[in-house]
Amino acid sequence: MIHSSHLLRRALLADAVFSGVSAIAMVLDAGALASLLSLPEALLRETGLFLIAYAAFVGWLGARTSLPKGPVILVVAGNAAWTLASIALLLSGSVSPNLLGTIVILAQAIATGVFAELQYMGLRKSQGVVTA
Repeated sequence: MIHSSHLLRRALLADAVFSGVSAIAMVLDAGALASLLSLPEALLRETGLFLIAYAAFVGWLGARTSLPKGPVILVVAGNAAWTLASIALLLSGSVSPNLLGTIVILAQAIATGVFAELQYMGLRKSQGVVTA
């Protein structure tokens, strides 16, 4: 267990809020978003469903002052992987978003990369092992 820094808790909570809002929009309005962004409706809905669980987990981590280091490392690595996967999705040609869809994918990739960096910095500022 580590004693999480203020930066780590804030970065985790901001990630949870961003992911939660995105999840709600994708689940409730997948059809409208699909038309607006020229992205597959199933991709948006399934991503939104994943983000519901992710937002709850990351929010739970962010609300704690003492937390296991492993899950935080997993979140940081997952955010870095999400950033790279978003860019790979655009370059792969497996989707054909319009300009707005491309901008949205790139914007969320950048935001996710920023969360990964802030969480990593916050993890480094966190204090070592805490006994329960």
